[in-house]
Amino acid sequence: MRLSLDAIVRAVGGELLRSGGVQSASQADGEVLSSVITDSRRASPGSLFVAVPGERVDGHDFAADAVASGAAAILAQRNPFDGSPPVPVILVRESVSALGRLAHAWRALAGSREDGPHVVGVTGTAGKTTVKELLAQVLGRVGRTARNHLNLNNQIGLPLSMLATDGAERFWVMEAGISLPGDMDELGAMLEPDLALVLNVGSGHTQGLGDRGVAHYKARLFAHLAPGGIAMVSADYPDLVREARGVHPELVFFSACGRQVEYRSAYVRPTGETSGLFRLWLDGESVDVEAPFRGTFGAENVIAVAAAAHRLGASSGEISEGLCRAALPTQRFACSRVGSWLVIDDSYNANPLSTVRMLEAATEMAAGLETQAGRFAPLVCVLGEMRELGNVAQIEHKRLGEILAELRVRAVFWKGGHCEDIEAGLRQGRYEGLFMPVAGEESFLAGLEGLASEGARGGVILFKGSRANHLEDLVNAFQDRVKREKRAPFAAFSQTDIQNCGDRPDAV
Repeated sequence: MRLSLDAIVRAVGGELLRSGGVQSASQADGEVLSSVITDSRRASPGSLFVAVPGERVDGHDFAADAVASGAAAILAQRNPFDGSPPVPVILVRESVSALGRLAHAWRALAGSREDGPHVVGVTGTAGKTTVKELLAQVLGRVGRTARNHLNLNNQIGLPLSMLATDGAERFWVMEAGISLPGDMDELGAMLEPDLALVLNVGSGHTQGLGDRGVAHYKARLFAHLAPGGIAMVSADYPDLVREARGVHPELVFFSACGRQVEYRSAYVRPTGETSGLFRLWLDGESVDVEAPFRGTFGAENVIAVAAAAHRLGASSGEISEGLCRAALPTQRFACSRVGSWLVIDDSYNANPLSTVRMLEAATEMAAGLETQAGRFAPLVCVLGEMRELGNVAQIEHKRLGEILAELRVRAVFWKGGHCEDIEAGLRQGRYEGLFMPVAGEESFLAGLEGLASEGARGGVILFKGSRANHLEDLVNAFQDRVKREKRAPFAAFSQTDIQNCGDRPDAV
C-alpha cells in the first residue's frame, strides 16, 4: 500500500488530530504511508498503526510503542496520548470498520489502473485455505500474485492482507471466513471481487450463523461482485446452488460428483503415498493432472482451483504444472514419514465436513499400505472436539462416531468435549476398536504404548480437531517420541516393510 495521509483520512471518514488540534481531511498533508499494522511490534518508518480495542488488550495502550518504533501515524477511536500527539492521529468511531474502509479504498485505487490486479474471493466450509493457497500458486505461474497469509480472513486479517499488497500484482487471491450473520457482507464489501468462489457448505460456525443456514451466508459473497464479475460455485450442494441463484443471476459451476457442468473432475488413482491423479474437464477441454491429494475430497479442491485459474486466463499446461508443484499449507493434509508411520497432520481446524473428508482420505491411504507379512496397516485417529456447532453439535459428534465405526479404524484417541456423543455413535455402529479419551500428551503417549503392545506398530495416524484442542502438541509429542526411542516401539517395521500398493478392491 502507498496512500497519502489525506487520502487515508478521506477513505475512513475520520478527523485528523495534530499537536495543533483537530483538523479536517482537506488540511491533511500529502505524506505517504506505506504499510498498515495492528501489532505495535511490527511498526516501522512509514507505517500506520491501527489501535484495535480487544477483550484482553487494548491497542490504544500500545500506540506509544508503535511511534517509538517508527510509526508515522495512528488510527484510533480516541487520542491514545496524554495531550498533544507526537504523530498525526486519525480519529474514527470504530477502528475495525475504518480498517475495512481503508482496504476497500486501496482495492479501488489499485483496480482502477489499466493493469491493476484481478481480485479473487474464496470462501467455503472446508478447504478454503487450501484452495486459496493452491490457486495463488497456480496463478503465480501466470503473473505476480498476492494472497492473505494462511487464514487471516476476518475483519482484521483480510484488510491487513489487502493493504500489504503493492498494487502492481496481476492477481489478489483472498480468503473470506465468517462466523456471524453480517460478516460476509462486511468482507465482501471491502473485497469487491472480480471472481468469487464458494467451494462448499456444511456445518461450521453454525453456533453464530443462526437458522438461515451456512449456504445463505456464504452465498452473500456474490452480492458484492465487481461489475462484470464472475460468480463460481460448486454444483454438488443443492442448498448452496439455491441460495447462490437467489443472489446472482449468472453462475459458473464446477463439480466433483459427475454433474455435467462447465468444469468437473474425477479422482483417477493414487500416484504416491500423498498424491493422486485427477481428470479435469475445463469448459470442454480434458486434461489429467497430478496434485498433492488423495481421494474425492481432493477432486473438489483441484477442480475449484483449476476452474478459477482457467477463467482468469491460465492455460491447461500452467494449471497442470502449478498443481503438480503445489505445496499445501501447514497443518492441512501435511503428510510425513516418522518411522513406520505415515503421519497426516490436518490439525489446524475441524468441522463435520472437513473431518469426514480427512477420514475418507486417511482410510484410503491406510488401505494402500501393506506390510511384508501381507497385513493392511492400521488407521489410528487422534481427533478433537469440533467447536462452534451450536445446537447441532451433539448430533454431528454422534454421527462422527458412527462414521468411525463404519470405517473400522483401529483406534480413536479423543480430546475435548462431546466425548459421550462420540462414544454413543461408536456403540451405535458396533465399533470394536480402541477408544480412549486423552487429556494431553502423557495420556496420549501412554495409550499409544498400549496399542503398540497389541501389535499396532506402524500404519497411518491422522490428527484432526478444532484449534482449541491444540492437537499440534500431540503431533509434536508423537513425532518426538518415535524419533527418540532407540527401540522405536511405535515403529517396529522398517521403512521398506510398508509399501504403496495403490487401489485395493477390498479396502475398508
